[in-house]
Amino acid sequence: MLRLRFTDFSRATRSHTLREATAHTQTILNTGRGLLASAMPMIERRGITLVGVALTNLDDEGAIQLALPLDGARGSALDAALDEVRDRFGSSAITRAVLLGRDQGLTVPLLPD
Repeated sequence: MLRLRFTDFSRATRSHTLREATAHTQTILNTGRGLLASAMPMIERRGITLVGVALTNLDDEGAIQLALPLDGARGSALDAALDEVRDRFGSSAITRAVLLGRDQGLTVPLLPD
């Protein structure tokens, strides 16, 4: 997490969560530098009086962080899993969160491929 305080004493924070747990200094440094680079236009415009860096969710080296397989390389696996859930539990088993509790209106049955 990057914490910034500007010359007018207003504050801003920027954060980034890594996909996998790490104790690698270069990975942490690159992440912090990336956050700072993305905040540079705001810093140049408003001036800066304080830059703080914080690391959170620290654990011992035996910690395991599971990664969700949502990268583009395995998009077909995600589609296949969604199809299996819909086949087993019906087409309304998975929907967008924004649509929860809303009337879906008329539905059109889908024909098999």
